[in-house]
Amino acid sequence: MRPAPRATRYNSAVLQSLFTPSVLHALDLAGIFVFAISGALLAVRKNFDVFGMAVLAEVTALGGGLLRDLIIGAVPPAAFTDLGYLLMPLVATVLVFFLHPVVERTQAAVNVFDAAGLGLFCVAGTTKAYEYGLGLPQSAVLGLATAVGGGVLRDVLADEAPSLLRWDRDLYAVPAIVGSTMVALFLHFHLLGPLTSALAALAAFVLRLLALRYRWRAPRAWNRRSTASEEEPEKATA
Repeated sequence: MRPAPRATRYNSAVLQSLFTPSVLHALDLAGIFVFAISGALLAVRKNFDVFGMAVLAEVTALGGGLLRDLIIGAVPPAAFTDLGYLLMPLVATVLVFFLHPVVERTQAAVNVFDAAGLGLFCVAGTTKAYEYGLGLPQSAVLGLATAVGGGVLRDVLADEAPSLLRWDRDLYAVPAIVGSTMVALFLHFHLLGPLTSALAALAAFVLRLLALRYRWRAPRAWNRRSTASEEEPEKATA
């Protein structure tokens, strides 16, 4: 049985107070679209056919939200109650199918929008998990899962080590952790509102852009003596 959302002032109105419902929906679709672009581009690099491109686009865009909704019991998941959520990755697939050389050249712009989606989704995921009765640490974890889960599933399906776990990729999970943790702290101190939610999303967004600009990476094991050969750092992808 679907649990009742938490009866507090931190309900869906928190996010809707940031934007009108139509603007919030448009931002959701924009984030889904950009995440789908990254999935379709990886499929092109892996020489997948158009069906494989569509699968990776859908999984990348919707995987994190699906995982969150299934865990908290928000069924059917939002991805299956709004046709736009399913169609937007297909639009991205068509765009990449015909124009992937152009899209590759605009990767910097895609990274900016991807960072914006990361910030929005980690805030939305944490808030929604809290609405459905989870504690603050668990809500923050699901905020992280919402933001990065689709990318992990994308890499697994493409038979790659998830970018999230690779030393040669610029920080991605850390910005989402920062944003989700800020939301959890604002909830704890009864400070979550339009401005503080926007601040958390902005923090994740800026931190991700700085990581891309300065190639920030998480440290590896202290005094590491691995005999494995090190790969050349690859260009970070969204």
